[in-house]
Amino acid sequence: MLPFVILGRFFLEFVEEVGGIVILLFRVFGVVPRIFANARNILTQMERIGIGSIPLVLVTSLFVGAVTAVQAAYQFHGYVPLRFLGAVVGKAVTLELGPVLTALVVGGRVSAAMAAELGTMKVTEQIDAMEMIAIDPIEYLVLPRIVAAICMLPVLTVFSDFLAIMGGMVVAKASLGVSFNLFGVGLKLFYRHQDVIGGLMKTFVFGFIISLMGCYNGFTTRGGAEGVGIATMRAVVSSCLLILVSNYLLASLIFRIIFAPE
Repeated sequence: MLPFVILGRFFLEFVEEVGGIVILLFRVFGVVPRIFANARNILTQMERIGIGSIPLVLVTSLFVGAVTAVQAAYQFHGYVPLRFLGAVVGKAVTLELGPVLTALVVGGRVSAAMAAELGTMKVTEQIDAMEMIAIDPIEYLVLPRIVAAICMLPVLTVFSDFLAIMGGMVVAKASLGVSFNLFGVGLKLFYRHQDVIGGLMKTFVFGFIISLMGCYNGFTTRGGAEGVGIATMRAVVSSCLLILVSNYLLASLIFRIIFAPE
């Protein structure tokens, strides 16, 4: 009986979580018409999410591009000319590595910060106080964070793609003897605008997931300081898992249906 009890409890908790997220979504959609009234809060969150994440994205992207070039050259050795190295780095970065890794590293930082901030406000009853003075916490706290994350993830991804390709180019020149010109020729060889656009399309959804999970776990925090820590952990784990799952679904939709080769 014990396994069935555990499975039943897990199922009920899962349904409760999904229901809570859906309710939060409906409340967010309800305040979307008042989005311009919160322009200042949105700009503040865009600065925190975008500018605050640049150092992390900078380091991550450079080394992602570098290791992609090294691994591609290792796989090419004796089979494929190195003039195709730029094409492989460009494809890998713009299609998957840039959007997904940027979403994961930014999501870990941003969703944790959102959950910790809102969770602290929840356990100290600041959110309840806002409701008492007729300030909608969804409009004032959640909507700006969601809009800012949706806007800034594509910007950070463009920045990440560029840095990753530059990192791969420098490593190809310094370690593999591939000139900048040869790397650039390979980069343009199989370039398609759809690759970049498709990768950026996914980041809008990733930004939405990151902010939604951070806000939801922050708003459902219970139990004081320990609860804030648990909410932060749950926000990071749930956002990272949903990013990976949604990446597969979005890739299937975008590159098999929307940008399917004729």
